[in-house]
Formats: sequence, C-alpha cells, structure tokens
Amino acid sequence: MQTINLKTSIPGPKSIEIIERRKNSMPLGLAKSTEIAIASAEGGIVTDVDGNTLLDFAGGIGMMNIGHRNEQVVNAMKEQLDKYIHICSLVATPEPYVELAELLNKLTPGNFPKKTLLANSGSEAVENAINIARYYTKRNAVICFEGGYHGRTLLTLSLTSKYALFKKGFGPFVNDVYRFSAPNAYRKPDNFSDEEYINYCIKQFDEKLISQIDADSVAAIIIEPVQGEGGFIPMPQLFLEKLRNVADAYGIVLIFDEIQCGASRTGKLFACEHYDVVPDIICMAKSIGAGMPVSAITGKAEILDSVHLGGIGGTYGGNPIACVAAIEALKILSSDEFLQRAVHVGELIRNKLDEWKSKYQFIGDVRGLGAMRLIEFVKDRNTKEPDVEIAMEIIKDAVSNGIILIRAGLFSNCIRLLPPIVMNDEQILQGLDVLEGAIKRVHDKRS
Repeated sequence: MQTINLKTSIPGPKSIEIIERRKNSMPLGLAKSTEIAIASAEGGIVTDVDGNTLLDFAGGIGMMNIGHRNEQVVNAMKEQLDKYIHICSLVATPEPYVELAELLNKLTPGNFPKKTLLANSGSEAVENAINIARYYTKRNAVICFEGGYHGRTLLTLSLTSKYALFKKGFGPFVNDVYRFSAPNAYRKPDNFSDEEYINYCIKQFDEKLISQIDADSVAAIIIEPVQGEGGFIPMPQLFLEKLRNVADAYGIVLIFDEIQCGASRTGKLFACEHYDVVPDIICMAKSIGAGMPVSAITGKAEILDSVHLGGIGGTYGGNPIACVAAIEALKILSSDEFLQRAVHVGELIRNKLDEWKSKYQFIGDVRGLGAMRLIEFVKDRNTKEPDVEIAMEIIKDAVSNGIILIRAGLFSNCIRLLPPIVMNDEQILQGLDVLEGAIKRVHDKRS
C-alpha cells in the first residue's frame, strides 16, 4: 500500500505562500533543504499544508528516531502540562529532571559514579562539557577534529569544521582550540591499506601533540564516534582506543559528541558501544527528546561535581515537559525491540545502497553504521572529486516525488538517510524506490 500521496506538485500553492512569508519575515541565512510547509506528522509520515503525504527520510536531522508524535511521549507531556509547565531548576527541583538524570546515569556506558546536567540544545551540551572539562583539569586547550560538527555558539562554532558554510564571517573564534585530522577511509591515500592508514592517522595524532599542543596542556578531546555533518564517517576502533589511552595517560577529559549518532540510530543506544570505548563525558540531544528541546551532559561524577556552586545551569535546562518526553523516549530507545529494529532498518538501507553503488558511476561511496546511512556523489570515482550539484539535483527530484531529504558531508556532496526507525519495511522500501528513481533520472540525463 502506497504511503506517499501527492495531490499537488511539490511545493504546492499553500506551501509556496508560506515559504514566501518565511522569506519576508525570517533571516535569509536560515537555510532550508526543501520547499515544504508542514501541516501535521506522525511516525515517519509528514502531511504538508496542501494535503500531500510524504515520507520523512531526514527525521529532523536525526531528531525523530522514534517518529513524530509518539503516543507514549505525547501522553506524558499532556499529563505534565496539567501539573506545571516550568519552575527553573535554579529555583526549585522538578522531579522529572531528577528522574531523567537518574535514567541517563544508568543507561550511559561506564562502570563509575555518574551525574547529569540538562540543557536545551546540542550546542549547549557541548559548551557545558568543554567548560566543565576546563574547570576540572585547570587547563585551556581542546582538541577537536576535521569534519566534526559541534554547534553554532561561539565556542562550539570554534570546534566545528566546514568553514564556508558555518563559520565564514563569524570570527574571531575561541582560542586554544586545536583541530587534528580524523580518519576518513574513503579519502585515504591510494597506496595505504586500511590498517596502514589507521596507523598513519595515529602517528599523525602523536606528532601533532608535539607540533601543535603539549598533551599536558589539554583539557579535553572531543569527537563524534560517527561523524554526522562530516559525512557519516565511523571512527576506527583503534583510533578511539588511542584517544582513550592518551586521555588516561595525561589526565585529559575524553568527550564523545553523540548528539546525532546516539539515541539508538546505529543499533546501539550509544554509538561508542560498538567500540567498547567509554568516554568521561557523553553529550546527547536530538532524538533523546523525541522533538522536544532537551540535551544532556552525562559523565564521571567527580568531573561534573568539580564546578563551584552556581557555576553551571540555565533558565530552561531541565524543563519538566521536555524531561518527561525524554524519559518516555529513552524507555523506547533503550528497549531490545527498538534496537533490533534499528539494526534491521540499517540493513534494509545498506543492501539497497550497495546495489546502487554498483549501478551508478557517480556514487563514490555508501557508508554509515546501523540506520545512519549516507550516499556520497563524485564527478569521477578515480579522482573522488566531490559533485555538490548532483546531490542537490537528486534531492530536488526526490522531494518532488514524495520523500524529505537533506544533504551532509564536508563538501556537501552527500545525501544522508535518517528515517524514523518506526517506519515499517514497506515505507522504507517505498522511500528508497523514490530516491533511486531520482538517482536514475539524473544518471540517465548525464550519461
């Protein structure tokens, strides 16, 4: 049975009208991947203001892993609304904050006492994690990585890679931030085997601890176990083990940014569980709130307890409505049934993407982990020159035929697939058929 149902062209006349209002009332720098104006959504299905039904393969950039308007989450929010909306944790203690902190302390990896600080966005989570690490170590320097994305505040923008899209015109940036190379197996030198390349990256890391910054001056190392904006690049096991060993040797706080790759997207509640490497602090946001603005910093109790009284916190961090949403979302996300479903969805997508790579010459690579999957488009498979235009052309075609998509990658030449895990197999395959149709039409036009 077809889920996609298009009554008008995409965008339809009502969407066009609202997009025009957006253009006149909102900053032009606020980008949008599609021309769709949304009326309602449920599960993995979005209905626009013209009555068109589409499949959501962007998932709010990884925010809707359990789907839109999950009934369990909505009911918890309604119940909380009847009690109170907000009190501010700096004034009084809302029990949902305590309950969510207890749950995250239990669910996150690590056999040590933990504590949790709540905030509103991924940027705030990262900013708090770095500030706490600096306070705890009494050091200033932070190591981050090429291709990493950590947010849009001044500090997190300083950590973020991809200069022209995110950083151009916004400097000067925070100092004592050192950007090291991150392994990207697809773009490794041709003369390296995978093992040789990883060993080379580890050697480069050691050299930069001499040429750029001394390890004794480093407060924190922050990395995404699977890069999100950078192009869904899983970090190699040996590389993450190297970071853990360096952090242990020099008293550095190891921070994993699991804002996009966490919340069961990869088939584990946290992506780092695939590697059996435990960070000192994990940053979470996006899908832990099932659409509500909530983020969390969970880590070693001694680190989070190091800050003086009043040194951390904010007006809205731990809002009770967001907390109850996150509590119910995490119950679902951490269930065996949901995790198995994420693995299954990932295999459905992976199998299709592998087929496409063998059929379409401008697909340079397909990769990811679990249900976090991506297609990278190139002008030539030998040179691997990125093809930005083709990715946009395919997205425009696919959206016009009923699926919602967004780009990714350091060169913006990739399409990321983040459909809600709750989509059924038929919906997943229908969406993939639409995407392949768009790929084929562009391929045939260029052949």
